[in-house]
Order: sequence, then structure tokens, then C-alpha cells
Amino acid sequence: MKKQSLKSWYKSGAPGVWISAGSVSIAVIMTLGLLLLISVRGLGYFWPADLLQVNYQIPGQPSHVLVGELVQVEEVSRVRLKSAGFPVPEQGPEFMTRDLIKVGNREINGNDFSWVIGEWLSEHSYPPELVALERREWGNFYGSLVSLKESGKVIAEGQAAWPLLQERLARVNQLSSKLDKLEKKDIGAINHGLERLRLQTRKLELQGILDATAQADIDAERAALEARYKALEGELVSLHAEFDRDSVIVREIGGQEKEISLGKIVKALQPNSMSVFAKLGVYFHNLWSFLSDDPREANTEGGIFPAIFGTIMMTMLMAVIVTPFGVLAAVYLREYAKQNALTRTIRIAVNNLAGVPAIVYGVFGLGFFVYVLGGSIDSLLFPEALPAPTFGTPGLLWASLTLAILAVPVVIVATEEGLARIPRSLREGSLALGATKSETLWKIVLPMATPAMMTGLILAVARAAGEVAPLMLVGVVKLAPALPVDGNYPFLHFDQKIMHLGFHIYDVGFQSPNVEAARPLVFATAMLLVLVIALLNLSAVTLRNHLREKYKALDH
Repeated sequence: MKKQSLKSWYKSGAPGVWISAGSVSIAVIMTLGLLLLISVRGLGYFWPADLLQVNYQIPGQPSHVLVGELVQVEEVSRVRLKSAGFPVPEQGPEFMTRDLIKVGNREINGNDFSWVIGEWLSEHSYPPELVALERREWGNFYGSLVSLKESGKVIAEGQAAWPLLQERLARVNQLSSKLDKLEKKDIGAINHGLERLRLQTRKLELQGILDATAQADIDAERAALEARYKALEGELVSLHAEFDRDSVIVREIGGQEKEISLGKIVKALQPNSMSVFAKLGVYFHNLWSFLSDDPREANTEGGIFPAIFGTIMMTMLMAVIVTPFGVLAAVYLREYAKQNALTRTIRIAVNNLAGVPAIVYGVFGLGFFVYVLGGSIDSLLFPEALPAPTFGTPGLLWASLTLAILAVPVVIVATEEGLARIPRSLREGSLALGATKSETLWKIVLPMATPAMMTGLILAVARAAGEVAPLMLVGVVKLAPALPVDGNYPFLHFDQKIMHLGFHIYDVGFQSPNVEAARPLVFATAMLLVLVIALLNLSAVTLRNHLREKYKALDH
């Protein structure tokens, strides 16, 4: 009886249902677990950690005091500790604790991070007077505040200097914004104008029409730009003098004092004396700086705004390119081409293209788009700039086109499936009412197939936005703080190199000279890349659902 019921249970298909449900559940749990890990590791990076002061004594050596942020604690075997160079005694427990402390003060300690044995630490404390200085270069500095100087003269000492330090840092940050605007926008526009005049002169020379009148006009415009630069140069010198006016003297835990210009400091904190709400304010400020600032220190500090902008812009440009080409190819294959061996071969080729490794597309983009097409454009349209390339070098346009080639098979297949699902009766009814084939296609068939097109576009964006390998060859670089959109003609610079979140993760995670400092940035950037792709897909899904509801009545 039991055997019969078990056999009926198998025949009912219930095992398949349970296996499918279990597989989906495991996939969902793994995905959520990965997102949770990335979120915790990434978002925790922005919290201002307390500064720990401990006494560290290696057996047989004099003790010394360490100050820094406790980053990681792990249990390690004695054998592994001995192989890492720690003087571990022969006798003792099999496992010992190893702590990673961010000690900062790179110019004094040599490294930002230090591994220590937890059992050799004693006298743990969190002195409220300890100061953490985040610098534009050389990482953090940890110590105590000695005095504050203005133009070389001491104006406050000890803890009394702390409120004045915060006021002067706010002033320095305002001056930094003015300097950035002056250097990047105003002086950058002048440099762009001078380069444009140089290329214009060279072009007239190549055409043999550089006469005295044209030369005089160019010289007059150049003189006006140089005069404007002279005026801005005086303002720039004045701002730099104000920027470097104040300095602070801090003492590290070993007693060594160091004078640091406030122009080199991003912010100063006393985390051990801060309340939870104060730390929460610093947390959101750090998060906003991460999203809006340029990277610093070989991409291991600062923000990633250029990478966010480059990723979104390249993906949107790819979508604008890939959609018409993919849709037109699918329309031809489904509506116009004869269904014969050649058409079947083309479909097989399109399906096979979807499985080609991404790096192959990168090599194709470098060879065809950059060297062949870009080199030809330079010879025809920009001969005055040669031998320096304009479009004959990796850039935004070629990266977007390469991604479009990579994603176009997905759009073709999805659009074809959408066209195939439209009832033949709708086409015949439109033709019976006197519409031509093209009118039927553009007014009946394609609007109803729009949700399928959007599905293809969603899949294309999801794949293209996360690609890294081909982009390394056709336009994405380690550092490109200048955005491809600015106030200089032609305003959108397709020839400019860009940053990308995926490549930024690779560079920070595997090419960084400071691995420990880069590790939390890898998680934070990965979380942001997932969010960017999710937002792009969510926008497309919303539009697709709207179109699906719009044409649902016609579909039935």
C-alpha cells in the first residue's frame, strides 16, 4: 500500500515541484546573503570608529603604545603565526588571536595597518582627547592636538584649539571648492580655448589659407584668453596663500610632533568623545562624500562620482544605440526575410554571438572601432590634431558601441519572440481594412511588441552594465576625474576616457598598493554597482509594465 502511494506521489509530479521550489529558495537565500554581506561590509566603512589605545609587548622585547582603529579580529593557528614572522613561543595554546589595527601615520609608521597578537595587548582604553585627521594625502593621522597656528603664529593650544580648528577647516573647505571651480571650470575653459585656437591655426596651415587677416584674428582671440588667464592667475595665487595660511601641530603616541597644513586635511574628528547622533551625522556626511567626490590616494580614499557618472552614461548611450539596431534586425528576420536555410543560419549565428566571451568583443572594438574607424575619422575630420589621436584612441563612444555589439543578440532574440507572439489575425485584420504592410507593422505589430523589446533592453542593460573585460581595452581607465560632459564645445565629449564602477572594483581590489585600506571600498563600490543596475532595470521594467497594460486589450 505504501509502495503504491509512493508511486502515485512520484507520478503526480510533486517531487519536481519540491525540487524546483527548493532550488529557487536556495538561489534566493544565496542572493540575499550575498547582498547582505556586501551591504554590511560596505556600509560599515562610513561609520567613524573609536580610537583604541593599547600597550603592546612582544615577549622578550620592550613594550610600546599603539593607537588606531580596531578593524578585524581573527583566530589563527600558532604555525601560521610563526610562518608570518611572529615570535610565538613553542609552548602554548594551538590557536591565538590576531588583531588588525589601522594605526595611520604612514610617514612615521611606514604602513597604515598593523597586525598584532591579541594576547600581547593590555591596558585597553579610549582616551577622549585622541584626534583623527583625514588627510588628502598620506592617509589618516592619529594623535593628540597640541596647537593651532595662523601664518606661523600659535593662536590656541591644547583642547582650546579644537573649536577653532573646526572653524578653520570649514573655511578651508570653502576655499577648496573655490579653487576647484577656478582650476577646473574657469582655467579649464581658457585652456580648451587655447587648444582650439592652436588646432584652428594648424588646420588653416594644412589647407593653405592661413593669411594675415586670419592670423591676426586668431592672435587677438589668443591675447584675450591669455589676458583673462593672467587675471585668474592672480586670484589663484591669492586663494592658495589663503588655503595654506593655517596649520595644526599634532603629537603622535610616541611623542613625535608634526605640523600639518589645514589645506591638506579633509576633516578632523574626536570619535571617542562623540555621541551616537554626532557619529550618525558624520556617517551620512561620509556616505555623501563617497557618492559625490573624486577619488584620492590611488582610488583607495575619497569618492567615486566619476565612476558612477561614467557607468550610467555609457549604459544609457549603449541602450540608445542597441535598441534601434536590435529591433530593426529582428523585424527584418521575422517580418520580411524568407524563412529558409540562410535565415536559420543567421539566427544560429545571432544565438552563438550571445555566448562569445566578452573580452573577444573588446579586442574587436579595439581593432575595428578604435584603430580602423577612429583612425579614419581622425584622418578625414581632425588632420590638424595628428599625430595625437582624437577618435583613434579608446573613449566613451567606442566603449558604448562595443557594449552595444555585445548586447545586440539579446535584443534581437527577445524582440523576435515578441513579434512571434502577436496573433496573425491582427495583421490580417489590419490588411483587410486597407492598411499597407508597413502601416500594419509600425502602428499595430511594433507597439504590441514593445514590452518584449523592453525585456530585451532590460537583459542587455543587466549584462552590459556589469561588464569589465572589454571596457579595459576600449575606453575605461583607472582615473578620469574630468567628466565627459562640461561647458566646453561640443559639451558632450565622446572621445574622452571614462571611469566605470566594475573596473573600479577590479582596480581597487586587485591593483591597489594598500590592500587593507581598499578592502571596504570594494564592498561599498560593489553594493553601489548592484544598486545602479537595479535602478536602471527597475526603470525599464516600470516602462515595460506600463506598455504591457496599454496594449493588453489589443492582445486579447
